[in-house]
Amino acid sequence: MMYVYAALLLHSSGQKINEEGIKKVLTATGGEIDDARVRALVAALNEVNIDEALKAAPTIAATTAPAAPAASAAPVQKKEEKKEEKKEEEALAGLGALFQ
Repeated sequence: MMYVYAALLLHSSGQKINEEGIKKVLTATGGEIDDARVRALVAALNEVNIDEALKAAPTIAATTAPAAPAASAAPVQKKEEKKEEKKEEEALAGLGALFQ
């Protein structure tokens, strides 16, 4: 994960994502560097529009639970939550493949 975070940090600061930049970020944070992982990440991100990938990624918003949900609405609500969770998991799994 730290390699992905390094790439996102470089992207957010407007710098080019390359091996040297990722290594500098990891060195500055005291992380260990695996050259093969750095090369693989840079190669995987070479063809990715990071801004578009971030926009398409599902966001997990902090929500507050209702005080007392109606008893009749609970089963319907659970089904909808399960569908939403499944969609989020599928989307996250797709994005996760980019960064492994």
